[in-house]
Amino acid sequence: MEYKGGHPFYGDAIGILMLDMGAPLVPGNVGNAYSYNFPVRFKVLKGVPSDWWCDDIGPDDSRCRIFIDAAKELEAEGCKAITSGCGFFAIYQQRTVAEVNIPVFTSPLLMVPMLSRMIGPDKKVGIITAGGSHLSSGTFLKSVGIDASTPFVIGGMEHSPEFYNVHVTQNKNTINVQRMEEEVLQVAKDLLRKNPDIGVFLFECSDLPPYAQRVARETGLPVFDFISLAHLVYRAIAPVKYPDFIG
Repeated sequence: MEYKGGHPFYGDAIGILMLDMGAPLVPGNVGNAYSYNFPVRFKVLKGVPSDWWCDDIGPDDSRCRIFIDAAKELEAEGCKAITSGCGFFAIYQQRTVAEVNIPVFTSPLLMVPMLSRMIGPDKKVGIITAGGSHLSSGTFLKSVGIDASTPFVIGGMEHSPEFYNVHVTQNKNTINVQRMEEEVLQVAKDLLRKNPDIGVFLFECSDLPPYAQRVARETGLPVFDFISLAHLVYRAIAPVKYPDFIG
């Protein structure tokens, strides 16, 4: 068997476009390489801060160009698919896939229409996000195919001090994992209490997957997030070789 070259290094199947920030990202976070069962490659979006989606500039054309150009770099370096370190990059999904030639999954929000069809029309997808009011406005949802035909509700982390000060404003440069886990769990429980017809949770934010296990255990509901989507995509890029059949 012969293999084709053309790159200076190999093996990083999925490229991840990260925000230009310095918050501590624990295992389970999109920005921690221990979160994956396969090699990944990180690329920092210089000049795009942690609060990019809610600051004075927001998701403008210049930031979209930074995102697309970085995605093209990952493609040229040999990555087979691209994701991001912020679910709000959903707003750039359509524009990015139009300019690159490999799969791009900017946000786990892409899974919401699929999840809705998995649980049926009488149940809702409970979306937990870094900023509920921001996600509800603009075209973040429309960009990934979420419309009025998809039953969903949104719970935001913007009133959770540990989360907001560590991952959004970065006013705090340390992380209390136990405190943050309790905040995420509380948002999930509050959302479920107000909407007992939730059939599945979807974590929009790249900082939330470390707490999926606790939420799933205490609510009894499945939790989908960036990491589960990344592993799904990787299985498509590198399908498993199964053993020979033994009859």
